[in-house]
Amino acid sequence: MKKIIVIGGGPAGIMAALAAAEQGAEVSLWERNKTLGRKLAITGKGRCNITNMTDTRELVKNIPGNGSFLYSAFSRFSAEDTWDFFESLGLRLKVERGRRVFPLSDDAHEVVAVLQRALQDAGVQVYYNQRVKELALRSQQLAGVYDYPGRFYPAEAVIIATGGVTYPATGSTGDGYALAQQAGHTVIPPKPSLVPLETVETWPAELAGLSLKNVELTIRDHERVLGRAFGEMLFTHFGISGPIVLSLSQLVTASSGEGLTGLIDLKPALSEDKLDERLLRNNQKFSRRHFINSLDELLPASLIPVFVRLTGIDAHQPVNQLTRAERQEMVYMLKGLPLTIKGTRPISEAIVTAGGVMTKEINPKTMQSQLLPGLYFAGEVIDIDGYTGGYNLQAAWSSGYIAGSSAAAG
Repeated sequence: MKKIIVIGGGPAGIMAALAAAEQGAEVSLWERNKTLGRKLAITGKGRCNITNMTDTRELVKNIPGNGSFLYSAFSRFSAEDTWDFFESLGLRLKVERGRRVFPLSDDAHEVVAVLQRALQDAGVQVYYNQRVKELALRSQQLAGVYDYPGRFYPAEAVIIATGGVTYPATGSTGDGYALAQQAGHTVIPPKPSLVPLETVETWPAELAGLSLKNVELTIRDHERVLGRAFGEMLFTHFGISGPIVLSLSQLVTASSGEGLTGLIDLKPALSEDKLDERLLRNNQKFSRRHFINSLDELLPASLIPVFVRLTGIDAHQPVNQLTRAERQEMVYMLKGLPLTIKGTRPISEAIVTAGGVMTKEINPKTMQSQLLPGLYFAGEVIDIDGYTGGYNLQAAWSSGYIAGSSAAAG
């Protein structure tokens, strides 16, 4: 039986181990923590967004970080294959808005539990609290690995699935990068992706915890629009977060970081003219109120004082005395509440790592190293990163399956 060592007990590593065992290999899975899938257990706010039920083209489109590298992997192990795989393990699934797939129980720990049972049933030997110090090379050929005490473990194939450097408390500390570099691979310096944004303005701290739904956020570099996203966002003590912020954060990571602004369209369903009509009706309805007391039907209560301050309009001015210019200022603010983007939060707070082992040095059809036969890569350790919505986990399942299957058949 072919001996295979899989390094990393996250989604990519677990899938790689299962795929290799299915092909008849003798598989050992090394996990540096005392439990498997620690990061998986906290994904999707603890619900685990397993995948996104879309086709290969859409999967690639939603992985802006080298998504085309995964075209072959997605074609061989698709979102439908992921659905079938988990249902075969007895996990009941559901599809929510945006084609996002979750366990019916909304419990990520159930996902980890079914994967652990699958490993046991497949005969995969799992070693906990076990780290690889370096690859074992014999005459420039892969022979296995050394652990930290320096003991040698023979293997005909090694799969590195150690993840990136996000959420280091879960074990993602970049161990795989050093192993890849030992084999001669280029590692693109890791940067945060899917990460909250810090703002120069301090007023978001006044609204910390306030969630806005059905808004549109635009990121601009001076006058150039970098991207837009519609959905939900959240104010925090340092700036902004939430799904649409995380999705656009890659644009901030990839930019110089200077001259970036964020514009929040609080009423994206209304044109400026329609919004002006709405304000006229609102002002007529509350004509005897002060300006600050007339906005209850337009904005969340905690946002009103901030909004009033940003418009520059006297909070206690009677509504029936508002000028057309002041009303236009309200329209301007409602359609583009401005924020100056300082940068991203630290990479340790990111959901996904951008950067990693250079894709040009990996065979996309097998996930095998182009530099060292017998060495394979899977998941976030590779320089791939996608948007929120299940795309990153699908990348892990697909690349893990290809790596495991290829290593066993190699």
